[in-house]
Amino acid sequence: MRAIIAICFCTFLPLGMYAQSIIGAWEAFETSDNGDKIRSVVIFAEGYQVLAKYNATTGKFIHTNGGTWKLEGDTMTEKVEFHTDNAERVGTEVSFKVIIIDNTIQIAGGTDMKLKRIDNGTPGKLQGAWLMSGRIRDGKTQTRDTNRPRKTMKMLSGTRFQWIAYNTETKQFMGTGGGTYTTKDGEYTENIEFFSRDDSKAGLSLKFNYELKDGNWHHSGLSSKGNPIHEIWSVRE
Repeated sequence: MRAIIAICFCTFLPLGMYAQSIIGAWEAFETSDNGDKIRSVVIFAEGYQVLAKYNATTGKFIHTNGGTWKLEGDTMTEKVEFHTDNAERVGTEVSFKVIIIDNTIQIAGGTDMKLKRIDNGTPGKLQGAWLMSGRIRDGKTQTRDTNRPRKTMKMLSGTRFQWIAYNTETKQFMGTGGGTYTTKDGEYTENIEFFSRDDSKAGLSLKFNYELKDGNWHHSGLSSKGNPIHEIWSVRE
């Protein structure tokens, strides 16, 4: 039961009036029943948030969920968009009170677990929530409707990234991966710490070219499978 509480606590946290102090990435650690060190990382962007849980030593993926939020006073309400443990929670709302003190966040009365700050949304230049909105293949741009239920979203803090593929209509979760990233001189580098489709990808570093054009993020290079890609991502409104 304690593990379930920890998941909910890490997932549903406020931005709103605290936006300047908690946008970015936060983490917490716990020890599983068999002695494994489990890491929880939460990324906050304006209006969206995501939690990932994975083995801190091996990178074995355990869980992810997230969605949208709104804050009224000290009460946070989130509408769930994806949830790997219970698809029936997709589309539901959860409300609770939170306590934010300095660089820690805790749910009021729910658990003694605390999240500690990793970054405040800097120094990476791609902080925010992004939706894949197109690809370029053979020189031709193929656009994608970002309002459709089937989404590929990428959340970035100043140092952390996580992508999630899911469908809000069917409640299906397709995959996720994440870790740390850097942006320097037009080069975007991902250091993978977990990958739900293949745990062996943990530890890989992938380098891409990136460019911001008319507010869109152009992302090109080779995928984790070694295939050439040129993706277009748009800021999620």
